[in-house]
Amino acid sequence: MKIAIIGGTGDQGFGLALRLAKNYQVIIGSRRREKAQESAGRIREILSSKGIPYRDVIGMENREASREGDIVILSIPFQYTLPTIIDLREELKGKVVVSIGVPLASAVGDKPTRVVLPPQGSVAQMVQEYLKDSKVVSAFHNVSAKVLESIEEPVDCDILVCGDDEESKRKVIEVINSIEGCRGIDCGDLEMSRYVEQITPLLISLNIKYKLKGSGIRITGLRR
Repeated sequence: MKIAIIGGTGDQGFGLALRLAKNYQVIIGSRRREKAQESAGRIREILSSKGIPYRDVIGMENREASREGDIVILSIPFQYTLPTIIDLREELKGKVVVSIGVPLASAVGDKPTRVVLPPQGSVAQMVQEYLKDSKVVSAFHNVSAKVLESIEEPVDCDILVCGDDEESKRKVIEVINSIEGCRGIDCGDLEMSRYVEQITPLLISLNIKYKLKGSGIRITGLRR
């Protein structure tokens, strides 16, 4: 399976690519092919230097990456999400599209501990409204880039997954469970993403208050 990460040169996308490259072919997407190829090279170098086996990691322009990926992860700042998905709408038709965006108020110059909700209720719902021919799943909101990049340590975090298509959620949860220390949890329909996305500013506030490198969440009482 090929996993494309649109915005894979940013912190969160880069961290996800590091983790996922152990089990999947990863395609780093960027507006500039050269930047994507540079990030892919860095990932290969990091994993090789630590003796961690990995699948192929390549860099492509966003449009190419969207066409090639079986699952496409949108790792894009909130303010750039809408123009990006409109531009890539044709390439994303029929794809499982994973929305990891959070509508942090920092996008409009306010604090990252607040949110500015889009009219649809969440970033994921906004993405689904514009990508009517894609199957949108929301995930990865509450795991920090710093934790993902610490690849010699397991990730101590549950990943809350929302979506309207059961098979698409199953595929995304399978990908999540391939990351050491992660557990994907089906949280229901896509409309539930409005609550999951708003956990992120709380975690940011905890990181600041307790000087943490990346707090996460665990859901107790569940058995797999």
